[in-house]
Amino acid sequence: MTSPASGKPGAVDTLSGGPRRRRPRVGRPGRAAPRVGRRGSTAPLPLLVPALIGVAFLVLPLVALLFRAPWRSMPGLLTSTEAWQALRLSLVCATAATAVSLVIGVPLAWLLARVEFPGRGLVRALVTLPLVLPPVVGGVALLMALGRNGVVGKWLDAWFGVTLPFTTTGVVIAEAFVAMPFLVISVEGTLRAADPRYEEAATTLGASRFTAFRRVTLPLIAPGVAAGAVLAWARALGEFGATITFAGNFPGRTQTMPLAVYLALQNDPEAAIALSLVLLAVSIAVLAGLRDRWMTAS
Repeated sequence: MTSPASGKPGAVDTLSGGPRRRRPRVGRPGRAAPRVGRRGSTAPLPLLVPALIGVAFLVLPLVALLFRAPWRSMPGLLTSTEAWQALRLSLVCATAATAVSLVIGVPLAWLLARVEFPGRGLVRALVTLPLVLPPVVGGVALLMALGRNGVVGKWLDAWFGVTLPFTTTGVVIAEAFVAMPFLVISVEGTLRAADPRYEEAATTLGASRFTAFRRVTLPLIAPGVAAGAVLAWARALGEFGATITFAGNFPGRTQTMPLAVYLALQNDPEAAIALSLVLLAVSIAVLAGLRDRWMTAS
C-alpha cells in the first residue's frame, strides 16, 4: 500500500483511518539497555564480612555443644533418674502452661483484634511486656502477687489454703506468664489478617457472636493458633528465671530441664551437655515444624 503523502510503498495512510503502527522504542545509540537488578547478587565486602561474623557468632556455640557432647555415655546420662524426672516434669508443665495460654490467650487475642475499647493500646503493651521483661523480674512479680504474703496469694492461703510458690502448679503459672504473649501475638496477627465479614455473615444468619467465633472464626485461624501454641510450648519448656524465682528448684517437684542443666553444670558437666542437647533438639524440631510459617522466603 502506498501513502499519498509519502509515496513510499508499505506505509499506512493514517489520515484515511488506517491503523497506526507503533514503532518499537530503541535505546540511545551507543548505550546498552539498563539491566534489571537480580536477587542474589554479589555482596559488598563491608557487608559480607560482618554478616559472616554474625553467622559464626550464632552457630559456633551450637557446634561446640555438639563437638563436646559425650556421645558414648549419652544413653546412660539421659536415662538417669534425675534427668528423666526433669524431662517428664518439663513436658508436663510446658503442656499444661500451653493449655492455660490457649484457654485465656485466644479470647484475649480476639478482644484485642476485634473489639474497639478505650486503652486497647495500653492493654496490648501490658500483654506483650513479659516478652521484654527479664524472667527473674517476672518471677519476683509473681511472688509479690501470688506468694503467701502477696497481694492475691495471702487471700488464697487464708480462704482456700492454696499455696502456689514452690509447687508444680507454680511452675505452670510461671511458664504460662512468660509464654502466653507468644500465643497472643500470633493469634492476634492471624485474626487481623482474617476477613471479619464471615463472622458478620454468620451473625446475620442468626448465630450468636460466640457461635460465630466457634464455628467460623476458629477454623479460619486454626493455623495461627497452632503456630502460637507451639511457640508458647517451646518458650515454656525453656523457661528458667521466673521458674527458679517463683517455684524454686526441687527435684521431682519443680526442677525442670533448664534448672537441671544449671545444677548439673556445677557438678557433672557431661550431664549438663546431654540435657542441653535435648533442649536443642526440641528447639530444632519446633523450627522445622514452623518452617512454612516463619522461615519461607517471600
